[in-house]
Amino acid sequence: MSSMTSPLNHRILIHSAHHETRAALLEHGVLQEIHIERHHVSEAVGIVGNVYLGKVVRVLPGMQSSFVDIGLEKMAFLHVADLLEVQQERVAKHSLANQGITKVLLSLPIEQRIFTGQTLLVQVLKDPLGTKGARLTTQISLAGRYLVLLPQDTHIGVSQKITDLSIKQAVRDCLDAALPKHFSWGLIARTQAQYASITQLADDITYLTHLWQTVIKHTKNQAAPATLYRDIGLAQRILRDTCTEYTDSIVVDGMACYVQLQTFARTYMPAVLPKIQLHTAEHSVFDLAKVDIQINTALNRRVNLNSGAYLVIDQTESMCTIDVNTGSFVGKKQFSDTVLNTNLEAAVEIARQLRLRNLGGIVLIDFIDMTRLEDRDTVSNTLTKALAKDSVYTHIYGFTALGLMELSRKRIRESLAHILLHPCVYCEQTAQVKTPQTIAHEILRELELQTRQFSGTAFTIYTGHTVLAWFKKYPSYLTDLSHTLKRQINLFAFDNLCLTPYDKPLPLFEIRLLP
Repeated sequence: MSSMTSPLNHRILIHSAHHETRAALLEHGVLQEIHIERHHVSEAVGIVGNVYLGKVVRVLPGMQSSFVDIGLEKMAFLHVADLLEVQQERVAKHSLANQGITKVLLSLPIEQRIFTGQTLLVQVLKDPLGTKGARLTTQISLAGRYLVLLPQDTHIGVSQKITDLSIKQAVRDCLDAALPKHFSWGLIARTQAQYASITQLADDITYLTHLWQTVIKHTKNQAAPATLYRDIGLAQRILRDTCTEYTDSIVVDGMACYVQLQTFARTYMPAVLPKIQLHTAEHSVFDLAKVDIQINTALNRRVNLNSGAYLVIDQTESMCTIDVNTGSFVGKKQFSDTVLNTNLEAAVEIARQLRLRNLGGIVLIDFIDMTRLEDRDTVSNTLTKALAKDSVYTHIYGFTALGLMELSRKRIRESLAHILLHPCVYCEQTAQVKTPQTIAHEILRELELQTRQFSGTAFTIYTGHTVLAWFKKYPSYLTDLSHTLKRQINLFAFDNLCLTPYDKPLPLFEIRLLP
């Protein structure tokens, strides 16, 4: 049984159930990242990295893009810039330019490259976002623990996040020593490669080579649309991509997931094996670490800072804006120092909120006005340092003419708010409320938790009509859970209208356990 009384510096908590997997990254007990993977194809959550045999349904010359059927509810989107040959042309142009050669390669439009009905080997770059389908690329890359295989390329490189030239060269030397003879594909050494031995790199190459050969084999006996490769599940991805030498423990709530991670670690990450712990307490690991409370807080517009200052975060389809306010913080020195201290505190928290909420695209930050240019540089440097912990690429453009800090964060997956919330239909969509799917998953988690704590023969659930309709649309969730828990589950509806902030809110659901 894991102990939750004294938070460690860096912990990974994983709660795995038959309907979803959630992974939380905590530092000193404070939630830094939350990852959610719902186990249902129709929701298409967490499909980045999957490889499909797709069929071109429509080519759009005016948008230089096409719609591709990969077997999901929404058509996927392929832009001309994400075609393998276009990316190879860009590399060739750049190489010629560096050599001082002014020769220009002609770039053909998408309608001269692909056609309706064509079968394409594609990989998901971005999950479906809102009403948009998944974004695709025809340049395939397969990630391992230390390396990324580029089977359609010959380039051998090292992650740009390794900035120390001596370390970068050492990684290159190890990679050269690990490469098998006559290896003709491309490889990128990931950040973790700096801690790997030659043997570990060689094992990663063997694993990725076998993986690609399996994908190619599947293309020969499949008709489009078809899934050729699914990236490993969330729990294994977190272990592969997030666990570092600074990780103190990986606490797993769920026996099946625990066994799965042990097997994965034993094969690919044996040094991590002692850090994996099974959580067996009656209360879930997320409850004891107050993760769900922190998730709900992350859905609010307002973020309070320790000093009394606060942030206001607004997310739209086109961008995210963050406003910094002094609030009750008045400081003890002159006004310029108060402003600087507030902005510095805000910069650190903003970096955390970007990770926690998984905010992507254009971000504009309205820091409190600073009259001293050196203060702007200090705030910018603090923000840059805080963002270094983020695995998602973020580029800081600096302060605009209007005094706003402008940056962009790569958008790969849905933001936390887009996964859990949607516009309220009762207040003319001016507020965000939890989606029926979100409430349904909360119910499923609560059923499992109550089974741990109490004995009984049946559950009776009272919830809203929209949640009831969702369960009726996907009946396997309750039937599978009923079979697993060996308890009957009855579902009834009550009216839970959206109330104003001045009214007492109605519960989203109520569960009664029959003896």
